[in-house]
Amino acid sequence: MSEEPTDTEPTHDEFSSDPDAVEYPSTLRITSIPAEQAQAAAIERAERWEGGETVPHVVNFEDRARLRQLLTDRRMELLEAVMDQPPESIRALADRLDRDVHDVHDDLSLLAEYEIVHFEADGRAKKPYVPYDTVRIEVEFGLRRGDGSESAASV
Repeated sequence: MSEEPTDTEPTHDEFSSDPDAVEYPSTLRITSIPAEQAQAAAIERAERWEGGETVPHVVNFEDRARLRQLLTDRRMELLEAVMDQPPESIRALADRLDRDVHDVHDDLSLLAEYEIVHFEADGRAKKPYVPYDTVRIEVEFGLRRGDGSESAASV
């Protein structure tokens, strides 16, 4: 997925399928790796998937700053709250977290643009949900091996 949602991708105003009707992988990986590495990893995941293996959904950010802008402490709190106890509505979630409903709506909508949070229609209410059991955030940095330089830190 690209860093910017496009006009053809669903927006937060469009509801996702019933969470029980779509089979999601158990893990969502949010990564920050260079484009060429992300592309190679996507090809490898596609090959594994075609072979019948379950693979995670991956959202990659080439720019770590954009990842940090998206995953603020408040949005991470929302994500965790939705995963721990899916709310009946955005308002119910805002009340539970003692936050302004418009701020919660905006934060959830932004997370939905990146397919991290989804919405289910329930009458007039929008029920946010996260269809994954685990969300893993991975940021990779360091010197490439074999470039003649030694890493300043060893793990």
